[in-house]
Amino acid sequence: MTGIIDYDAGNIKSVEKALLKLGEEAVITRDRNTLLNADRVILPGVGAFGDAMDKLRSYGLEEVIHELVDKNIPFLGICLGLQLLFEESAESAGIKGLGLLPGRILRIPDEAGVKVPHIGWNSLSFPRKSRLFAGIEEGAYVYFVHSYYLKASDQGIVTAETEYGTCIHASIEKDNIFACQFHPEKSSQVGLSILKNFINIDRV
Repeated sequence: MTGIIDYDAGNIKSVEKALLKLGEEAVITRDRNTLLNADRVILPGVGAFGDAMDKLRSYGLEEVIHELVDKNIPFLGICLGLQLLFEESAESAGIKGLGLLPGRILRIPDEAGVKVPHIGWNSLSFPRKSRLFAGIEEGAYVYFVHSYYLKASDQGIVTAETEYGTCIHASIEKDNIFACQFHPEKSSQVGLSILKNFINIDRV
């Protein structure tokens, strides 16, 4: 069973729908025991960094997320869910993220020909192997919707990159923490393959 963390963020139902399409049992919940007993957990989301952290904290989910990671339960952040794993975001000055990984979330730079927010399909390059991308070809296209992007402090955790006005760290892997800036649940067959790879990941 895959637990999907419910903190009133957008896009949660589309993640559930994609998992069900893969034949995976999915439960949208903020119940601590349900999440801690799940085989794996996803933190999806579309919205503002500061509002999201406020919601996670008000529901007591910050502590639960740290417990999940400590237990080595496979954990996947999607879009905003990736950004929240890091220390801070230029979108919400003074508000600390979950701090599970070192890095900052920055705004995509304004320049000619680059529309912000970034909405659309971009190709991925893979600087190192990741269990998420097993069987996915270099240059595969996935769907993005975001105005802010990850600049990880540790290049060694970056498993996918894309170019959009700057080099965007599009996916990371660290132990049993995984995250994608793009939306696998909206990325057609490539995205479903990525989610299927996540479903098949065992605890470290």
